[in-house]
Amino acid sequence: MPIPLIILGGAAIVTALGGKKAYDGYQKKSEAEDLHNRAEIRYKERKALFDKANEVSSVKLDKLGKKELQIGSEFKEFHTLAKELLQAISSVNHQEIELKIPVHKLNSIERLAISATEYLSTVVGAGASGAAAGFAVYSGVMAFAAASTGTPIAALSGAAAYNATMAAIGGGSLAAGGWGMAGGAMILGGAVVAPLILIAGWAYDSHATKALENAKEAARQSNDAIDKMDQAEAHLNRVNKYVDSIYQSLERMHGTFTTSYLVPLKAMHTRIMARHAGQITEKETDDCVALIQNGYILAAIMTSIVTTPLFEPVTDIKSKAVIKEGVIQLKTDENGINVLNSAALDKALSDADADFSGKFA
Repeated sequence: MPIPLIILGGAAIVTALGGKKAYDGYQKKSEAEDLHNRAEIRYKERKALFDKANEVSSVKLDKLGKKELQIGSEFKEFHTLAKELLQAISSVNHQEIELKIPVHKLNSIERLAISATEYLSTVVGAGASGAAAGFAVYSGVMAFAAASTGTPIAALSGAAAYNATMAAIGGGSLAAGGWGMAGGAMILGGAVVAPLILIAGWAYDSHATKALENAKEAARQSNDAIDKMDQAEAHLNRVNKYVDSIYQSLERMHGTFTTSYLVPLKAMHTRIMARHAGQITEKETDDCVALIQNGYILAAIMTSIVTTPLFEPVTDIKSKAVIKEGVIQLKTDENGINVLNSAALDKALSDADADFSGKFA
């Protein structure tokens, strides 16, 4: 065969191979782009849904926290009025009035009242975003920590509570691109809800094979992120059910406490204190003591709910709460998500409902 034909034949083969490689490269680039785009769309769609669920949880926790802070503040007011009235009555009768309430229950009510007022002044007063939601989570563990470690509740509800809330808000607000209160450390513990990679930022390598590898990695990470958001949202839904149950119980009891005990006690306090202490009648004494006694009983029932931790606190070998750098530690599961205190919450809600129905409903 003449040499020119051999050369032409070789050139044709080379051209064909080159064309094949170009076509393969084009195919890989197209596949990479398709993989990349689908991964980005899946990730963004799932994150949008998760953000909505997260926002719902944040709103619910904020609502519950505000209710608990209101209850704690009213307990403080009730306690102050009750002490002044009991002192006035004791002065007239020349003997101490003893309430038929266990001392430990009175102490729990007072600790909650102090905790709420300290928290309001230290955290809410400092303008911490999501502070009320933080109280919904930390009020119970603060009470547990105070009881188990002997640390004064004022200390836990002041700077330590502020630190705990700031740690909870660590994810940042949703508006700022973070995971918000509910999706931050407060609810999800140390879990990384999703690798916050910007899938859209994955660069295409000039080499088609590398571009395809990058796209496959983006798709893998997107799938991992979606799986984690599925787990996190399921957890948020479980949390929401308990938050709703707690709020509904407190709302019902709080209405009775305010209208039947706090408001009447205010009126009685104004009426009696406007007169000389010696003018307190026997009927006023009986009415006042009954009002205070029953008010404290109802306050104790509500306190038992508020002071039950929403999440299980970490404890040491002596069953004391573990506190690191002012932050009360919470148990996490294998995914790094805070463990719901389900058994204790179920018991607290059931017992409180039975006590309330038997005495006040």
